[in-house]
This record gives sequence, structure tokens and C-alpha cells, in this order.
Amino acid sequence: MAPVSVHQLSPRDATRAKLANVLTTGDLSEQTETILRRYNLQRQFEDDPKAAVAALHVKAMDNGFERDDDLVALAETSFEVGEVYRDRAYVLASAIYAYAFLFPGGEPARSLSFVDPRIRFAAELYARALASAFRSPKGEEVVFAAGSYPLPFGVLELSFDQEDLVWYDRRLVRLVPAAEVEVVGVRNRYRQAGIGLALAAASEPPTAIPDDPFVGPNVRVPLTAILRLEHARAQLQGDELSGHLDVFATTEVDQVELSGVTVPLEAEPTAALASSVAASRMWELELSSFLGKLLPLGTPSHLGGIEPFRDGRIPVVFVHGTASSPMRWLDMVNDLSADRFVRERYQFWFFLYDSGNPIAYSAMLLRQALTKAVARFDPQGTNPCLHDMVVIGHSQGGLLTKMTAVETGNRFWANVSSKPFEEVKLSEETRTVLRDSLFVEPLPFVTRVIFVATPHGGSYLAGPQIVTRLAGWLVSMPKNFASITTDLVGLQDGQSGYLQLQRLPTSIDNMSPRQPFIRTLREIPVAPGVPAHSIIGVEGGGPYATGGDGVVKYESAHIEGVESELVVDSPHSMQSHPDVVNEVDRILRLHAEAHPECETH
Repeated sequence: MAPVSVHQLSPRDATRAKLANVLTTGDLSEQTETILRRYNLQRQFEDDPKAAVAALHVKAMDNGFERDDDLVALAETSFEVGEVYRDRAYVLASAIYAYAFLFPGGEPARSLSFVDPRIRFAAELYARALASAFRSPKGEEVVFAAGSYPLPFGVLELSFDQEDLVWYDRRLVRLVPAAEVEVVGVRNRYRQAGIGLALAAASEPPTAIPDDPFVGPNVRVPLTAILRLEHARAQLQGDELSGHLDVFATTEVDQVELSGVTVPLEAEPTAALASSVAASRMWELELSSFLGKLLPLGTPSHLGGIEPFRDGRIPVVFVHGTASSPMRWLDMVNDLSADRFVRERYQFWFFLYDSGNPIAYSAMLLRQALTKAVARFDPQGTNPCLHDMVVIGHSQGGLLTKMTAVETGNRFWANVSSKPFEEVKLSEETRTVLRDSLFVEPLPFVTRVIFVATPHGGSYLAGPQIVTRLAGWLVSMPKNFASITTDLVGLQDGQSGYLQLQRLPTSIDNMSPRQPFIRTLREIPVAPGVPAHSIIGVEGGGPYATGGDGVVKYESAHIEGVESELVVDSPHSMQSHPDVVNEVDRILRLHAEAHPECETH
């Protein structure tokens, strides 16, 4: 056999060999093996890995830590030793070596070539090493604290400000490495490649919890931890190093300057978002939000966000449909958040409500919640972005959405009585609820609406089917509805013109194509100056005239006067459909361009 030969590899095997390293295969990379052989340390590393790493450190020191290959080899071999021997000193040293390679510093500041494959490898080593160095005793979280940390060749004096773990008025706890979180049930997982250890953290609300917290208790916050060392290569010449640990919320900061170089932060927003939904167990609320108080999980209506109010960003309010919850918007919000243009201009709010209640009542609660939020966050009325709100609703939620941007006059009341509202004798409670539910004016701060699979003409599943009748019987109304029903039924005398009521209609009743409410709402146009958009599902494509999404027919979802209409091949639950998400993205970009006062702040 010839002493030297070459062999042809398949492209896949060639790439696999090129990318093999201690993180991907558990074996040292070819580059590090080369350095060990160059310094005659390969056999020693096999026999006594710690001694070999110490010898490699001395070799690199003799070269002034100026050789990049030496630092990468030190980072990889130190990580391997630290993992095998469960020695935090070595994995922490790995992070330091990787940092010194990535940020050589100097005057002027220099950076490595972007085509250097060692950059991504060193960044991954750096992140994995930080996770291992600060891992909690149970192993699932990381715990950061200032102090003296031993290294194989000395000690690291680390400073850390615990205030970094305060997010608005909340304390961040249970910091979990996001890369170690498996996300199931979310269509796309987004990662921003950069520097640092990406984390998902729980948040503890302040001791004095407000009566109506805007951000719920289960929100998870995406963080990135950075260990920085000034003049890292020079510090490696000694045995007493100093560094500082920073933690950034990547909802606020997505890049950082290190040794004179601006670099993006490693970020895992999907892991934090999915963890928030999983912790909330919101799916358990979906049936209870339809059946109301029959189930103990029933919840009152609520407007909230996944992060505190952000000044200078336009709210997008998501309104779910029947027997649903804000969880159904998860994929769309995840995708929209990945669009930097959208992320920097918008904030996402969600309205949760008991979807079995009369639609006019639920719409009243939505309008009240939005009005209260605007007064709360902009008491002086000086925030233009807050007054450029976009509301988007799916199915029944689309009907609630429409009722933020219509002027009804007395048309709804005319379905109840031929007498003027002011002349009817009602209890004060009944009068207030009926007035606020049935006499609607456009909210001045809602400037665009989007309808997704919305039954403007009613749903054909809201007809006489036995399942629908059973659902209508099961729905439990709020307690104050009993007195309203009594007031209305008690006023019937056969000649007064009152609609013959035995009970208040549920949302299922409201969505029957024959019901006066849905027919009246369809006839009322969206207020002038408020652009409206329709997204409609037709399974199997056309023909549209006879098609539908399995719940709502095209002819019901189609209304005149909208700025755009998109028909997608999808069943009724279409919030995650790529075409739907892309259409909402397009509309939000259009809306932002129409409101340049809310450009990136």
C-alpha cells in the first residue's frame, strides 16, 4: 500500500467530517487534534487530559495567546475535560478561552473573518460552557452570583449585579438554558444566532399584585447571559482574572458591544413563548370560557400582554373565537415576532372572554377593556402609537372586533323593542348593560381591523343541530344576566312591541343566520376611515360561492367595503396557516407605513 493516499468522500460525509467536534460527536475536532499533535500532546491528552491542557496553556502563553488556533484548542479540550470529570473550573476556563478567541481586542478593535467556521464553534462552546459552569445542583437551571471562581490555572473574580434579574417590576427566577428546552406544539422555532447563553426565565410578580395585572403570572422572559473580560488575552497571562456577568432581556436588547465590536445576542424567543403558554395551561380554559361558570375554571374577561406596556409601539389586539383562547394565536405571534420590522413597531395584546355570552355583551367588555387600557397607559392622551391600534379577531372574535369600529345607533335596540330606550322602565343595572352593549360608537383609537374566518352572516353550525342545541343549553350566563332577563320578560304584555324573550340569547344563538342580531350587525358598515381586511377559508379551493371552511361559508365571511380580502385553502382554525400569517404580516407592515410616527424608537 502506498504510504500516502487520498480517498473520495461523498459531499455529505465530507461536510460531516468538517463539522465534527466535541459538541456534535463527542470527539475533538480535526483542528484541535492537529494542534495537540503539533505540540506533541496528543498521547498525553489520552493518558492525562488535565496535564495536557495545562501544557497546552503554557504553550499558548509562550506565544502570548496570540495564536487563534491555540485558544480554540484550549476551549475545546477544557470543555471536554470539564464534562468528563464534572469539573466546573475547566468548563469555566473553556468559556474564557472561547471569549479570548472571539474578542481579541486591541487598538483598533479587530474582529475575526465572518467566513471563519471557528467563530460559530467557539460561540457554541462559550454558551455551553456558561451553562455548565453555573448550573444549579439539580441541573435544570443556572444560578448566577458574584464571587471567586477557581480555574485550572488560577481564579476568576466575577462581578454580577442582581438587578440584572429584575424585569420591569418583576424578579426573574428559574433561569433555564433555552437550547435544552424541547418545544412541542409550535409550528416554527426561531433562534437568533449570536453570542451568549440564551435562557428562558420565569418571573415573580411584585408582592403587591394589582387587581388587574396586565402581564400574567406565568410569563417567561427570553434572556441572554454574557461573561465579559476586558483584554482577555492579556489577562490569561496571569493567574488572577476579572470578569463581569451581564444578563439582558432580549425583548429589550438584541445586540451588545464587546471589546469594541458590536455583536448580536444569542436569543431563543420561541422557547420562552412556548414555556409561557405551557405554564399557563390555557388550553384548560378553552371549554370553560365557553361554558362559563358551569366549570370551576371559568375566567372573567381579561386584556393582557406577554410583556409590559411598551411606549412607542402600536398595540395589536388578538381576539379569539368560540370555545377558544389566546393560545390559538401562538403560532402567528411567534412568526410575527420573528419579523424584526414588526417586532420593533408593535406590541401584542390578547383579550380573553367567556365566549358563550351574548356577542354584544362580550363586545362591550372588549371595548371597555381597551378604553381602560388606553386611559391607564396614556392618561394625558399624548401617545400617538396607542391611538393607532389594530384589532384582529377569529370567528366569533371577528364579530367582537367589528363592534370596536361601528356606529349602531338604535338598530340593535329596534330588534328588542319598538319603544324608545329612554322610555322603557328598567333597573339601573339592566339599563347600563343594555345601553353599553347595544348602542355602540367606534373606538377612536382603533384604526384598523382584521377579520379571520368571521361569520358576518352567521355560521351554518349555529342552526338547529342537536349538538348546537345542547351547547346552548349548557352555556351558563353571568349572574347579572338573570336580572336583565327578568326585566325584559316582565315587560312583555303582548302589545308593547317587546321581543318575546324566554332567556337572553347565547353567542351560539347570536350566530344563527336567522337571528336578528347577526343580520343587523352585517348590515352595519365599518366606520369610515377605519381600513378593514378579510381573511376567509375555503377548503379545497373554489368555487367560493358555495365553499366554506367547515364552520363558516364564504358567503357569510365575505363583506363589502373591505380594503383587502384573501381566500386561503384552510379549515376554520386557520390562525397558524402560513398564508394567513403572511397576510397579517403584510397588513401590519402597511399599517406601520401609514403611521410613521411610530417608527422604531
